[in-house]
Amino acid sequence: MDSMQQRQPTLSQFFLLACALVGVGIAAYLTSAHYELAPLACSGSGFVNCARVLSSPYSVVPGTSIPITIPGMAWSLLIATLVVMELRRPARWLRLAQFAWSLVGMLTVLYLVYVEIVLLHNLCAWCTAMHVLVFLIFLIALARLTLPQPESVPDGASVRKPTEMIRSADRR
Repeated sequence: MDSMQQRQPTLSQFFLLACALVGVGIAAYLTSAHYELAPLACSGSGFVNCARVLSSPYSVVPGTSIPITIPGMAWSLLIATLVVMELRRPARWLRLAQFAWSLVGMLTVLYLVYVEIVLLHNLCAWCTAMHVLVFLIFLIALARLTLPQPESVPDGASVRKPTEMIRSADRR
């Protein structure tokens, strides 16, 4: 491929980037709500109780007053950066980095869901949305790591489109 030719993003790259940017938005909103710059739009009573979860001791980085949403925002920004880097210059190590970082996010999500359900007996709808995004990013990163990638086709190799494959199968 000519180095000046622009690469087209794959559907998985677009999805990863979109999820990461939505994650940045959620984290920014929750950070703003933490510092009371924005009202919290969520249930304040019952099992889904964002106010209870977001005001618990678990809502800050241990030993600090930094809301846990700040590392969440940084996590999302790093995933987005890795995807953009891969768009500019595809490399297997970038897919490995995306998977490794998504695994860190997934392990964190498992801990936070445990905290919400077992220790606090409440869920935060916004946190759950973020947890779902992290899970989706993890699944896509895992699939991209284990499935053949379009970039892995050697130069000069012929790649047949699905419609061409169907036509050749019909001829047999």
